[in-house]
Amino acid sequence: QVQLIESGGGLVQAGGSLRLSCVASGRTSSYYPMGWFRQAPGKERTFVATVNWNNYSTYYADSVKGRFTISKDRNTVYLQMNSLKPEDTAVYYCAAKGVRYGSEDPTPDAYDYWGQGTRVTVSS
Repeated sequence: QVQLIESGGGLVQAGGSLRLSCVASGRTSSYYPMGWFRQAPGKERTFVATVNWNNYSTYYADSVKGRFTISKDRNTVYLQMNSLKPEDTAVYYCAAKGVRYGSEDPTPDAYDYWGQGTRVTVSS
């Protein structure tokens, strides 16, 4: 079983930056692709960014491309968020896909493990 612990959320003004971190437990988690998803109030959970198991390949939602950067260092995944907008306000979830040496994946159903979420609020 893999446990994911997110951190780094908070309140920031529009145009500001935050960096989210997510640490995965378990010896094999370093070999899993990971992703970030978010859920705004009253909306469904949506894809933000994903990275393959060895940080070689990434994929982003159009809404964050050029502003957010995902990276992975063994069992930790980061989401650097710059030029934040009020519409980025959401609870952000880290997820791990339990496939060794797996590729990045934007599909929520492909992920086996999820964190509890960290709240990001962007004020205008």
